[in-house]
Amino acid sequence: MNVDPDALDSDALDDAALVALHLRGAPTARQPAFATLMRRHKRWLYRLIVAQTGEPDEALDLVQESFVSAHAALARYDPARSLRAWLARIAINKCRDWHRRRQVRRFLTRVLPIEAAERVVDPAADAESRAINRDDLARTLAGIARLPAALREPLLLCGVDDLSHAEAADALGITTKAVELRIRRARAVLATDEGRA
Repeated sequence: MNVDPDALDSDALDDAALVALHLRGAPTARQPAFATLMRRHKRWLYRLIVAQTGEPDEALDLVQESFVSAHAALARYDPARSLRAWLARIAINKCRDWHRRRQVRRFLTRVLPIEAAERVVDPAADAESRAINRDDLARTLAGIARLPAALREPLLLCGVDDLSHAEAADALGITTKAVELRIRRARAVLATDEGRA
């Protein structure tokens, strides 16, 4: 695909065309094509990651990491599938990695001597404690954060990021029926938590 980059209106192209342009287009069109994909998807990806982590500052880094990984793997993207679901899967994996690293830091703060623990302490732990004690929105967010990933992820993908059940299923590697069931269970758990509050 050879496209004159000066005549290119990348905003008018769909995601699959931008991916193709980035992979096989003229060298001067490749970077603008990927930049358009990033501009098009960064806001909802940021919202997804903030909802997964509860950490706006960390989410900025995770969005960047997600796009770096997407760029490296773009040749493996199947244009017959939703790019949004594909990016969501990458971002969710980045969030899972982030949660694992955070759990390791917390574990180390409990088992290492106090002097060593200061080097690995997670300053976000205090912010989490304060957020749980705020208004109804904070309680709801805390309830979502406490959900197991299997329930939290479909709820956020469909409820916050407006992915269809089919796109969420694709992003998570499960069936559409499983997405529906997990969303129903997540809402039931949240309703029970609110009843106790």
